[in-house]
Amino acid sequence: MSENVFCAGAVNAAKEVWEERIKKHNEDLKREREFQQKLVRIWEERVSLTKLREKVSKEDGRLVLKIEKEEWKTLPSSLLKLSQLQEWQLHRTGLLKIPEFIGRFQNLTVLDLSRNTISEIPRGIGLLTRLQELILSYNRIKTVPKELSNCASLEKLELAVNRDICELPQELSNLIKLTHLDLSVNRFTAVPPAVLRMPALEWLDMGSNRLQQLPDTIERFVNFRDNPLKLEVTLPPSENTDEEEERELFGLQFMHTYIQESRRADNQVNCSTT
Repeated sequence: MSENVFCAGAVNAAKEVWEERIKKHNEDLKREREFQQKLVRIWEERVSLTKLREKVSKEDGRLVLKIEKEEWKTLPSSLLKLSQLQEWQLHRTGLLKIPEFIGRFQNLTVLDLSRNTISEIPRGIGLLTRLQELILSYNRIKTVPKELSNCASLEKLELAVNRDICELPQELSNLIKLTHLDLSVNRFTAVPPAVLRMPALEWLDMGSNRLQQLPDTIERFVNFRDNPLKLEVTLPPSENTDEEEERELFGLQFMHTYIQESRRADNQVNCSTT
């Protein structure tokens, strides 16, 4: 009986030893794989950084990262080594997202990522207090974060042809330096209240949305671009053809005539329903 107990104990002890060895072997293999993967990531990051450095140029004293028609679906964290960049211009790269670390590029004054496949603006964008131009047209953005209102130096914002943006956060009225705003080809049904409270705004494009009417305060925009309500508006002829064309697109007189026509159309609708 004691011999059987001894044999069973020896077997269990041997089993435990082998299980421990197998466990250690598997852990060693796992560490080896992780180490190899880390080496691959480091190598890829270095290669990517080298490629990115080649895309940096100096224009009018500004450090500019410019990439056109070259696939960069994501931007590597090694880009942080180029944190002195003042301008990004990435067009038709297939970029899927703005990196979360964007807020660490404190010197950025221009961020132009138009014509990509970006679906979201990260909240970290609000850390770019020196940013003057944000151009995200021709992407797939659906919402705009309220943190964008912290970009106190922003003068130009373009979100055209994202097709699904339908509202703006109230906080964007805090963009006191914004003079140029393009919201065309989206899904707005009304001019956002935040837009009407932007104190410096002069140029507004809301063409090809779903606007039903214009608020009275829209008159203060000298350059109300395009014809968001598709009304027929004409002006008295001008002696200079070029001058007339420019006036119809951007002029103050066109703006006032347009608004009057909008209100006349609204009155006709109201009269016909009473």
